[in-house]
Amino acid sequence: MDLLLNLLPHLVNGVTLGLLFALIALGFMLIVGVMETINLAHGSLFALGMYFALFFVTPKLGLFPDLQAWYLALPVGTRYLVALFLAPVFVGLFGMLLELCMRRTYGRDPLYGLLLTFGAALVIEEVIRLVWGSTEKQLPLPEAISGAFLLGDLAYSKYRFYAGAFAVIAILALWLFIEKTPYGAMIKAGAHDSEMVRALGINLSRLRLFVFSLGTALAAIAGVIMAPIWGIRPHVGVDAVVPAFLIIVLGGVGSLWGAVVAGLAVGLVVGLTGAYASEWSLMSMYLLFIAVVTFRARGLFGKKSVLDA
Repeated sequence: MDLLLNLLPHLVNGVTLGLLFALIALGFMLIVGVMETINLAHGSLFALGMYFALFFVTPKLGLFPDLQAWYLALPVGTRYLVALFLAPVFVGLFGMLLELCMRRTYGRDPLYGLLLTFGAALVIEEVIRLVWGSTEKQLPLPEAISGAFLLGDLAYSKYRFYAGAFAVIAILALWLFIEKTPYGAMIKAGAHDSEMVRALGINLSRLRLFVFSLGTALAAIAGVIMAPIWGIRPHVGVDAVVPAFLIIVLGGVGSLWGAVVAGLAVGLVVGLTGAYASEWSLMSMYLLFIAVVTFRARGLFGKKSVLDA
C-alpha cells in the first residue's frame, strides 16, 4: 500500500506527460499521413506557440502604451484564454505559409522537403531569439489552476490535472472531427490515396494546406499547455519533436489511438524512470521504442507491411 501511495504522484505525472506527448504527436501524424513529409519544423512551431501565448498574456506594446495598460488590467485568466485561442491561430497561419513554400518539393525526392522544413526550423528558432531573447521565460497562469492541492497526505499540482484534462478533451475533439465530419473523411482519404481524392474532385492542394495548418495549430496548442511545465526557451522544440516522431512510429503511422496509447506509454516510462533514476529518463523512451519495434516493426497499431514478412 505504501509503495502504491509513493508511486501515485509519479503515475499521475506520467499519464499527464503522456497525454501531452500524444497531443504533440497527433499534429505531427496528420502532416506525415496526408503530406507524406516529415515536418522537422514541428518542434519549432511548438515553441512558437509558447512564445505567442507569452505575448498574449504579457504583451509588450511599446508604441501603444495605453492599449498595453488596458490589456494588462484584464484578469490573468482572461488573457490566458485569449492566448489559448489566438496562439494556435497565428501558428496555423505560419503553417500555411510553410506549406506554400513546400509545394515546389512535392513529387520530388523527399530529401527536399526534409531540408526545407529543417531550414524553416532554424529560421523560426532564430526569429524567436531576435524577438524574445534567449533567456528562459515562464507563462503566468490564472490562480484557479496554479498551486497545489492536498489529497490525503500527498500534494498534487493543480496545473498538471488541468493539462491532462485539456489534452483528453483536445484528443477527443480531434477524433470526433476526423471520424464524424466530411472534412475528416477527406483527411483520411488523403492519407490513404491522394490520387483517388483528386479523382473525386477534391482540391488536394487546399486539403494539404488545411491539414498542415491544423497540424501546426495542434503543435501550438500543445506548446501553450506545456509552457508552464517545460518552461519557454527557443530550443524547447527539440524536446517536443523527438518524442513526437518516436510516438507516431511506436503507435503505428496513421493510427490516432495508436499515437495516444504510445504517448501514454512513453509518458509513464519517462515519468517513472525520472522519479527513481533521473539520468535514465530520456534513455528509457528510446529503450521502449527499440523493444517494441524489434518485435513489431509496424508499431502497436500499424498495418501489416513487408517489414513483417
